[in-house]
Amino acid sequence: MDESRRDRDEEGRARNARPRDGLGRPLPYGTPGVERQPEGVVRSPGETVREAQRLLDAGMPFHAHEVFEDAWKSGPDEERELWRGLAQMAVGLTHAARGNAAGGARLLRRGAAAVEGFRTADPHGIGVDGLISWARELAGRVDPSGSGGAQAAGPQQGAPAVDAAGEAPWLRRGDRPGE
Repeated sequence: MDESRRDRDEEGRARNARPRDGLGRPLPYGTPGVERQPEGVVRSPGETVREAQRLLDAGMPFHAHEVFEDAWKSGPDEERELWRGLAQMAVGLTHAARGNAAGGARLLRRGAAAVEGFRTADPHGIGVDGLISWARELAGRVDPSGSGGAQAAGPQQGAPAVDAAGEAPWLRRGDRPGE
């Protein structure tokens, strides 16, 4: 491939300019897509949670993952694992919504494990215990084998895609009915 023909951002870094759908999948050039989340935005934890929840509720977990990734990269060191785990859960939901059961389940479980250390703290009002339960329950439904197998690159035969908006978690403690 001729490197000079690669899509580049304003700073000259390679960046695919193809439009994306709501689950972050590339679409053909010229196709209308969903606007990408701006990268590198520094938000307060409250703003991060609100924006990520808005995107999750809209069925756009890939975009929510980018919001969490910004918090992970810009936040205090002691919270990096929290934001990284939330980003992994959002990407796990993305893969499950794309029909990639094993990859989705693996990332949901990895994200749940990453936030375990925050379970009793509920930082920034985030209902960590509820998110861990949600991630593990969804992982068990999308990949009941629990294998998190090696076929994570694409949809598996017989693995129905989940509805990203319908499966979206509530991030804040007390937002779930019955809490």
